[in-house]
Amino acid sequence: MPVGVERLKKRADFLRVASVRRKWAAPGMVLQAAKRSDLPGTDGVRVGFTVTKKVGNAVIRNRIKRRLRAIAQEVIPAYADDGWDLVLIGRNATKERNYEDLRRDLRKSLGKVGANAKEQRGSE
Repeated sequence: MPVGVERLKKRADFLRVASVRRKWAAPGMVLQAAKRSDLPGTDGVRVGFTVTKKVGNAVIRNRIKRRLRAIAQEVIPAYADDGWDLVLIGRNATKERNYEDLRRDLRKSLGKVGANAKEQRGSE
């Protein structure tokens, strides 16, 4: 991940983001978001990825997570504001969804949860 984007790895962080209950479901993914203004080191964005076992076996789940990581690597540095924890949840549609549609889903989701107040850079 680029500078300013870290990974969420601890279960407690995932649970904290889920407890805020700020989320948006797009066709290709679900985005959960939590502002972390109360925590130290609020610069940058932290991102976590998860896929439920209902989606498929380990090979399919890992493929979905790789796709989500690639999308996040492109979109989040350009569109997400600092000080947010984000969790991308893979869905059944994620594995077959067009790459551009996934990018569009993430950009729209960031706007819906309020995590992209910074000026948008790049082309729609």
